[in-house]
Amino acid sequence: MAQLNSDQQVRHLANLELLARQVVEGFITGLHQSPFHGFSVEFAEHRLYNTGESVKNIDWKLFARTDKLFVKQYQEETNLRSYLLLDTSSSMNFPAKGMSKLQFSVYAIASLMHLFKKQRDAFGLCLFADEVEMLSAARSTTTHLFHLYAQLEQAYNQPKINTGTNISKVLHRVAEEIHQRSMVIIFSDMLENSMSAEKTNELFAAIQHLKYNKHEVIIFNVNDRVHEVDFGFDNRPHHFVDMESGEEIRVHPNKVRDSYKASLKTYREELELKCAQYHIDLIDAGIHNGYYDLLKAYLIKRNKMV
Repeated sequence: MAQLNSDQQVRHLANLELLARQVVEGFITGLHQSPFHGFSVEFAEHRLYNTGESVKNIDWKLFARTDKLFVKQYQEETNLRSYLLLDTSSSMNFPAKGMSKLQFSVYAIASLMHLFKKQRDAFGLCLFADEVEMLSAARSTTTHLFHLYAQLEQAYNQPKINTGTNISKVLHRVAEEIHQRSMVIIFSDMLENSMSAEKTNELFAAIQHLKYNKHEVIIFNVNDRVHEVDFGFDNRPHHFVDMESGEEIRVHPNKVRDSYKASLKTYREELELKCAQYHIDLIDAGIHNGYYDLLKAYLIKRNKMV
């Protein structure tokens, strides 16, 4: 994909910020109309402004309506830190047309960051494929937010070709780099580990490293359910290309559908069982299902930690 010029970059960043804000505001509106309305997503209450104190928390919109100065009184600081890990390996570029797993993950992560910012939680970003590409510190400033938006834009606009995943190696590195208890949120299709029991064991050894250091872990298993889970290809020969290795095969979907689905089902059941054993939240993140369930899963996990 072509490199964006500076004007295009600003425009794309503005679009990402706008989408994230719309997703979060719609989600919060829905929370207030649901059994989850008790979740704190911004501040506890208003109180009258006291002369001489800082004006940074004055609610100017409320002042415009009432002609009185009120301060947003925030709940006690939790100092919660979250690290968002984004798999940028080549398999995340599927499907090639429409919303890809990578694009879905970028939008989901941008929305989570916007929510973190509203809650004054610190957040960091890790981009990885076969190794860690970047790992930021966890901060909660607006400057930090837009810096990470720029990193997400770059990851989306420069998709990798024939690049695999080594998530176990990456998680060990992250566990060594993060020194304070945090929530580690992983966005990946988890396809590397479906290849062998050895890979799955390596994954959970790495996750155990995170858990040993007292981190909480959420895995958002990003997938295109129609094609990757249900193998919903029409009844004619297809030319399949492994996006990570470049290996090619021509096959009739009807001849392999049952065995493919059976193998994938076995792997996913094993993954779910292992996650349950390690008290890890494994969330199915279908790219056509929207973002609200992901935000809700985060809030549930957060409220257990604070």
